[in-house]
Parts: sequence; C-alpha cells; structure tokens
Amino acid sequence: MKIKQVKTFLAVSILSVGAAALQAQETQEWIPLFNGKDLSNWTMKFTGFELGENYRNTFRVEDGLLRVVYDEWPTFEGEFGHLFTKDSYSHYKLRLEYRFVGDQVTDGPAWAYRNNGMMLHSQSAESMLLDQDFPASIEAQMLGGNGTDARPNGNVCTPGTHIEIAGELIKRHCTNSDSATFHGDQWVTMEIEVRGAESVRHFLNGQEVFVYGGIQLDPESIEAAPLIAAGAPIELSSGHIAVQAETAPIEFRRIDLLPLAH
Repeated sequence: MKIKQVKTFLAVSILSVGAAALQAQETQEWIPLFNGKDLSNWTMKFTGFELGENYRNTFRVEDGLLRVVYDEWPTFEGEFGHLFTKDSYSHYKLRLEYRFVGDQVTDGPAWAYRNNGMMLHSQSAESMLLDQDFPASIEAQMLGGNGTDARPNGNVCTPGTHIEIAGELIKRHCTNSDSATFHGDQWVTMEIEVRGAESVRHFLNGQEVFVYGGIQLDPESIEAAPLIAAGAPIELSSGHIAVQAETAPIEFRRIDLLPLAH
C-alpha cells in the first residue's frame, strides 16, 4: 500500500473509532440514582449521630418524591445531614429536578435559608467523623430566592477542597455563579457535567452558569486532613454524590446519572 493511502486509511480509521466512541456515549442510558420508591443504595449521616441514623425522619420518599423534611424538628442545633450514594463516580453528567418548599426549621442559620447542595467527589459516609458537619467534597449549590432580593443559584462551595477558575487557585469557601434568581416553589432542572478533577460545568434549566476545574483536597482543612493522612491523593478525581439536609425543606422528583467516557 502506498504511503499516501496508508495515511488516508489511518485517518479514516481514527475518525471512525472516535465517532463510534462518541455514538456509544450518546446512546448510553441515564441511570436513576433515586428510584422514586425508597432510599435503597443510599446511606445517611448526620452530625453527631451514627452512620445510617435518619435523624428525626428527615430524609423520606413520599408520593414518588425524595423529600428533606423538618416537620419533626422542634429546633436546629447543628445536626447537618447528608444522603450519600453507595457508589463513587468520576466522569458523568448529573441531572436533577428540585424545588424548595415550606419554611426553614427554627434556629436554622440565615445563610441556609432555601439552601441545599449536591456534594460531588465526596468522601464516603463511612469515612465521616462522628461530629463532622460536611464531607470533604465539591458542592454544587442550590439557592432559592426570598421573593425580592437577587440571589444567584448554581454556585460552588468547597468544604475541605480547593478549585481552579481560569487557572487561578480559589481558596475561598463559596464562589457565586452569574445565574438569575429562582424565587418561589418552582421546579428547577440542574445539570452538572463532571470530568474527573479536570472540569465541572453547572447548568440551570439548560443554561450554563459556572465552569471550574483543578479539583483538589485542602491539606489544611479539618475535613480533608484525615483523608490525606490515610493516603488519599491531593487531586480529587472521583467520589460519592450526596444530597444535603441543611435546614431548608426541599423535594426532588428525579436524580439521574449518565456515565461519560474518559
């Protein structure tokens, strides 16, 4: 075969393989992390309580919805909760539909008003310390408006972690997106594209509102220091996904995951 023909054959072969891989990715089905029936394949952990204890019946499945509910709480005294996936993930798209409902629990902090989050690349529930408030993770934050003031949604917070934005290392805890404000009890679709430690993109109702990367553990944080001491790498390229219980009632009607090739 002539050299020119060989080059042409190789180029066509590479394009064919790339197209096939892309097609396989696009035809892969979304996996429902929440099955609409129960909390199987999820594990909960509340600050100050043993693994698996559903403190004050906070996480529930009712009428096909995953609900974070505070009707059995007389007051809040720092018992933050998280509901963790059984498995960990690295490259994926996460799609959820949520809405805030009702009033915040008595004595909940002002910053937690209509505030929840999806914790990405999270440490496992089993590795959480008994009195630990938040897992080392990246939080894709969900914020609801108060009906009047501007309040961006789809922000990022970093318990026990750092991120990079446009090549700059960001050490502050939370960074706001440029999104609109979502007032009332409206359903919102959040989609998050995660590609290991390299990049994360946040979308709200189909509009991109945030991009960042360089995900890494913070060696000086109380959340990450024990993990690093146990041998965890600084670069944070995978982990569990967790739903917060952060004093604001919220409902989810779907939480789906689409694995991505890498």
